[in-house]
Amino acid sequence: MDFRENGRAIGAMMLAMAGFILNDTMVKLTSDSLPLGQIIFVRGLISGALLAIACAATGVLRAVPRVIHPSVCLRTIGEVTATLLYLTALFQLPLANATAILQSLPLVVTAGAALFFRDAVGWRRWTAILVGFAGVVLIVRPGLAGFNSFSLFALAGVLFMALRDLATRRIPTAIPTLAVALATTAAVTLMGGTMTLVKGWVPMTAGSWLYLTVAAGFIMVGYVFIIAAMRAGDISVVAPFRYSIVLWAIVLGFLVWGDIPDAMTIAGTLVVVLTGIYTFFRERRLRHAGPVRDS
Repeated sequence: MDFRENGRAIGAMMLAMAGFILNDTMVKLTSDSLPLGQIIFVRGLISGALLAIACAATGVLRAVPRVIHPSVCLRTIGEVTATLLYLTALFQLPLANATAILQSLPLVVTAGAALFFRDAVGWRRWTAILVGFAGVVLIVRPGLAGFNSFSLFALAGVLFMALRDLATRRIPTAIPTLAVALATTAAVTLMGGTMTLVKGWVPMTAGSWLYLTVAAGFIMVGYVFIIAAMRAGDISVVAPFRYSIVLWAIVLGFLVWGDIPDAMTIAGTLVVVLTGIYTFFRERRLRHAGPVRDS
């Protein structure tokens, strides 16, 4: 892969991660004035409209009926539940802590693929997974000073994100990605609307509308640039830059809320990130080596 192409892909990956964490930041900024359901509903309406425009422009709308498939339904359940759990945690935790816990997702997906899909995972990757979970324990620190019970919501959210990602592997290639994204967004928005009916509608200020509109824009930036990054560059070079989101989260958490991660959080984050990178490279090496035992 050309050095220049990899450079562009790395830049796209870092922009994607910035888009995702800026979305989280904008959403978190509205949490003091709006209930969770209303935030999910309004952001979903905006991002859903953007996705619908993209689907119409690419001719994908004709394929939307194909999303009625068991794997898409399972993926949607995972996404809806993960959104509810993770945003609940995000509103109560420092941005860097919630983001750091989220980085355990690749480890959980690898473990899930081994348990449910019989993927070959040898002792090296199982060791990395266990070490990575030890890093999560350092961040969450149950039973110790600094423990926040909402960390458990973030962990539960990661489990449902893993369900989402594992179900995605079973979606037929004939179902377009944009159609799946539109169906998922519609389901998440419907959940937010249902919550709003129960909790009631809170009048929104111009600032709240601005934050959620910007959040929807940033999450679309994340979707677009992560696709560009994975298509333009060598995945072994580009994928580790996914963890740049942790740096973005630390910087934004300090600039917006004055949060400074403590030593245990930083140590746990490093453990999770390094084991995630190791697991990724180990999987790639085994794929290139062919059908050999992972031992």
